[in-house]
Amino acid sequence: MEKSKGFIAEFKEFIARGNVIDMAVGIIIGGAFTSIVNSLVNDIIMPFMAIFTGNISFNQLFFMVGNTVIPYGSFIHNIVNFLIISFAVFIMVKSINNMRRKQEAEAEPEAPAAPPEPSEEVVLLREIRDSLKK
Repeated sequence: MEKSKGFIAEFKEFIARGNVIDMAVGIIIGGAFTSIVNSLVNDIIMPFMAIFTGNISFNQLFFMVGNTVIPYGSFIHNIVNFLIISFAVFIMVKSINNMRRKQEAEAEPEAPAAPPEPSEEVVLLREIRDSLKK
């Protein structure tokens, strides 16, 4: 019974971490974003591309091997979805990173770097030089 309390406490600690909560929010938003991208591809991009393919929806493209249907148009459709989602995520991550860099730069003004401490040899040579001058 003592192990189960430790396990439950460890699980609560895991769930309470910021990274897990951030990941859960990302998954939820990603699901909603996917439906938007699917609509963009299905309702706008693919009909527009059908103009160039002779008014054929990509989902209708297939070829037969024996009695088996290979729907390669559906594969093309999914590649377009993936590329749009990947590009959108890239733009979002890039924007967030730029925003964070600006905030960090504004929060911490860059202090001039202090010159490094001279080594013992340099200090000793300076002392010798100064004593020779006298």
